[in-house]
Amino acid sequence: MVLPPDQPVVVGKPAIKEFVRQSMAMPGFSVTWEPEQAVIAAGGDLGYMVERNRITFADSSGSIRTQLGKAVVTLTAVGNPTATCTNPGSDTHQPAGHNPAPITVTGSEAIPASEIKNGNTPFAVVTNPPVTPVPKAPECPNSNWIEDITDMAFTSATISVEQPPGTVVLTVSCTFSSPTSDGAVPGSHVSCTSS
Repeated sequence: MVLPPDQPVVVGKPAIKEFVRQSMAMPGFSVTWEPEQAVIAAGGDLGYMVERNRITFADSSGSIRTQLGKAVVTLTAVGNPTATCTNPGSDTHQPAGHNPAPITVTGSEAIPASEIKNGNTPFAVVTNPPVTPVPKAPECPNSNWIEDITDMAFTSATISVEQPPGTVVLTVSCTFSSPTSDGAVPGSHVSCTSS
């Protein structure tokens, strides 16, 4: 999805490709983007970035205009889930078992130009919850049982910024020296790199 200034929303890959092609062909068109700060919350399930970006183009009268741009920010987090197995014949029978394999969860946020002030914009991206109950209950005694994810301990997270949407301009990848748990994660336990 692209949210161009004072224009209808552009939806779908073919439409976005055509929008970008037309934009790049415009005389005087340019895009500049500069990340200032990327942060992943202590729990590892939330990320935000402060950015500065500008789009320059010729308006309908031919005058060159500079306008604050838009971005899409995506958070992808990988975690070790904790799950319970429940016998469908008795809601109280939850034997100890193995936890499911690591799960990846994602979330994204589109940021319209109206929310960008002086070239900066905060954002808060929350991931979608993991699918639960887990289909076919692979870690339970048999596939007729119900396997519910009750918690996630995150091991890594990635923030991607697209400017314009569809063009990745920054990726920040973070790992946690030990999986996260409820509460704050010390900064010394988080290591991030950007590209």
